[in-house]
Amino acid sequence: MRWLWIDKFLEFRSGQFAKAVKNVSMAEEQLRDHFPGYPVMPNSLIIEGMAQTGGILVGEAQDFKNMVVLAKLSRVDFCDTALPGDQLTYEATLKELRSEGAAVEAKAFVNGRPLAAAEIVYGHVDRSGESKELNGRYTSYRQELMQVLGVPVREV
Repeated sequence: MRWLWIDKFLEFRSGQFAKAVKNVSMAEEQLRDHFPGYPVMPNSLIIEGMAQTGGILVGEAQDFKNMVVLAKLSRVDFCDTALPGDQLTYEATLKELRSEGAAVEAKAFVNGRPLAAAEIVYGHVDRSGESKELNGRYTSYRQELMQVLGVPVREV
């Protein structure tokens, strides 16, 4: 994951629900050109924020044993826009979790108002063939990411 479209988690119930926040700022590069004179947060990045919220929920539910990848957006509906100065809130509810993947119902809100809703499907990629060095780097990255986002780390 190159960019995080989440600032922090507000609520995290393992294997059930996650709520995250993203503050939209004019300092963000993507708003300079989208659209000139009327900057709005691109819908594709709002979808990415919902997908990251749900993906972390899915990954954490299985202690990150598998790599979680976005497989399909079954449905996405938008009813508003997000502008600089707005606060986005993402909610993800885990609907189905299986060995081959998972499904999440995600919602986005702008300043408390409905912004978007999506059904997101993820696939799991087995990481058992990775080298110990790569697996160690991934584990370290995962722990740092969870700490930055404020997600409580489960005791194993």
